[in-house]
Amino acid sequence: MFDRAAFASAIASGDTLQAGKQALKTAADYLDSQFNAGTRVAELLHLRSWFMDVLLGTLWDSRDWSGVEPALVAVGGYGRGELHPHSDIDILVLLGEDSEPCHAQLEGFVTQLWDLGLNIGHSVRTVSECCNKARKDITILTNLMETRVIRGPQALMDALRARTGPDQMWPSADFFRAKLEEQRVRHAKFADTEYNLEPNVKSSPGGLRDLQIIAWIAERHFGVDSLENMDTGEFLTPDERRMLLHGRDFMWQVRYALHMVAGREEDRLLFDHQRALAELWGFKDGKKLAVEQFMQTYYRWALALGELNELLVQNFDHAILRADQLDEVRILNERFQVRNGYIESLRGDLFSSQPNALLEVFVLAGREPGIIGVGTATIRLIREHRHLVNSAFREDPENRASFLDILRSPHNMTRLLRGMTRYGILGNYLPEFGR
Repeated sequence: MFDRAAFASAIASGDTLQAGKQALKTAADYLDSQFNAGTRVAELLHLRSWFMDVLLGTLWDSRDWSGVEPALVAVGGYGRGELHPHSDIDILVLLGEDSEPCHAQLEGFVTQLWDLGLNIGHSVRTVSECCNKARKDITILTNLMETRVIRGPQALMDALRARTGPDQMWPSADFFRAKLEEQRVRHAKFADTEYNLEPNVKSSPGGLRDLQIIAWIAERHFGVDSLENMDTGEFLTPDERRMLLHGRDFMWQVRYALHMVAGREEDRLLFDHQRALAELWGFKDGKKLAVEQFMQTYYRWALALGELNELLVQNFDHAILRADQLDEVRILNERFQVRNGYIESLRGDLFSSQPNALLEVFVLAGREPGIIGVGTATIRLIREHRHLVNSAFREDPENRASFLDILRSPHNMTRLLRGMTRYGILGNYLPEFGR
């Protein structure tokens, strides 16, 4: 895919621009062909990141750093090794204390990257400057958590990590609160629903950013560096963990295809792109149009990932914010109670023995102003028993009355319906909606 020695020779002979552009085209064509051949997207993202490491590293090595070499650091998605076809290539040039002699070399290096047509996002800072900015801006801190040294002294990056750890700034509780607020604001931009007509695969609810939020919180509090390495046994079942990773792979695949089809960085599933991706996925028009089949697949994964995000955020809330606090419990009736603002069933067999409770939980959540959501264990029970919402369930007068009560809820009716959708209750109760 890339001949580093040949590229280094071209640089030495003054043919950097032509050789670099040809290398970029060759790599892009190869990776796209591998995508069309069915290679796992995770492998392609890591391979593209490796290629960019070698390309940038070779350009870096061709310069004279005069004994004061700074560190060239990949950050953000590039730092995670998850580089999509047209994503920005975010780099940090980390300077030592005596950096004056290398400024001209740095300017020439960055200019070369722009001349090659790379979408570069770059910053040039000392360790102290990074720390000062990270202390004021959690976005900068988050980027610094996702770093890899490509060239230069690892010691500079080690010093930066030590000075930006949770014992120095943004302790995990503050980080958690800030990230939750960040997610709330982002979700609000998309009407807080996975069902946008032209969803954003990166930023919409149930998209990739929801998974990154989980990974960032886990790294800050538990010290893990990826979703794969997160011990989710305390928070997720094995099936949920598999769903989390498979859902991420699906969203990666959609995002990769969007970039490839659009020929630029594009994370919105616009109508024209939906048709193109439906064809790539092999869907054919039948009882349903191919594009409908593709979007139903997308929405199913977005709903599943949105639910997993909700489960993990709630569990992290208990582990991070409430670890040293006593639970606040309030009994509602013989079937439900409220714990720390979340409604939960009092028995594991509640829904199997009393299916009507599958709607009652939402009726109660709409009546009580202090309820902020459904507890994680109860969400799982609802998911396991949603098949009980069938034709007999729908014809039951008690359930019809409960559903009307939900629609008349004085508190958070929109949030209730969103939860019913995410947990599969609304689609089963209103089959036309579910289809």
